[in-house]
Amino acid sequence: MTTGPARHRAEPAQPLGGVIPVAPTAFTDDGALDLASQRRMTDFLVDAGSDAICILANWSEQFALADAERDAVMDAVLGHATGRVPIVVTTSHFATRVAAERARRAQQAGAAALMIMAPYHGATIRASEDATFAFFAEVGAAVDIPIVVQDAPMSGMVMSAGLLIRMARDIPNVRLFKLENADAADKTRALLAGASDHIDGAWDGEESITLIADLEARVTGTMPGAVIPEILGEVMRRWATDDRDGATTLFERWLPLLNWENKHMGLQAAKVLMHEGGIIASEAVRAPLAAVSRDLRDGYVRLARRLDPLILRWSRG
Repeated sequence: MTTGPARHRAEPAQPLGGVIPVAPTAFTDDGALDLASQRRMTDFLVDAGSDAICILANWSEQFALADAERDAVMDAVLGHATGRVPIVVTTSHFATRVAAERARRAQQAGAAALMIMAPYHGATIRASEDATFAFFAEVGAAVDIPIVVQDAPMSGMVMSAGLLIRMARDIPNVRLFKLENADAADKTRALLAGASDHIDGAWDGEESITLIADLEARVTGTMPGAVIPEILGEVMRRWATDDRDGATTLFERWLPLLNWENKHMGLQAAKVLMHEGGIIASEAVRAPLAAVSRDLRDGYVRLARRLDPLILRWSRG
């Protein structure tokens, strides 16, 4: 079921894939939305060669946003992207009804695809595999655009390969899968073996720290933080042209920065470097989150400056 024409959707010429960074949500120092910085961030991610951009994900602090704020961020990014790249909108929620309404709203606003986690709440409330299937089937029936199933550690539920294959085969617009639990590479192999004719691709996540192993398993996309899309794009291009040694060598040079993000900085990594590089006005996260220690922050910046990513240079160009 559709809810009207999309206003800003960038229709990809081929299935979504490549590098799809997660854009942080920009705040002012006092925690208000900073939509001007959000638009500038979008420009940077486009110029960095991103194949698509994901918004309102976990690395975007989606769990700290009111529904009206989600809509404000979504409208700002989709309106500013103006078809330059596809925008993937995360519409996760525990309640099927709410997730379906968020999905309809994102499609109407012009999203190219949706990303949705398995339904969960807190540390203990989970849905069964059958209920999870029904959740995705009902949300899928509410929209026409592709759905990216996010198999993420944050949900506390590891979706089995069998469930993912069933979803791919039986839910028409479940076309993409972001696999980021510890078994991602082998689960990708199992998913492709069982449902390759029914999906448009499998992606990895977790800041792309396992990208080479996942490329060996035939992922077609990676969804990292928004730190080095230009580098990860080059890694994937080299891999696609069978320059696997070149791809691996390049990846290994930058892996320490990705590890620092994954292990020490978390969702603050891109904000810190975007602020250092003059892309956004503040690196603030929203309470009750607190800034990482000055030692970790400054160590991360020093490492980044030695590597000289575009994120630190873009605003000067």
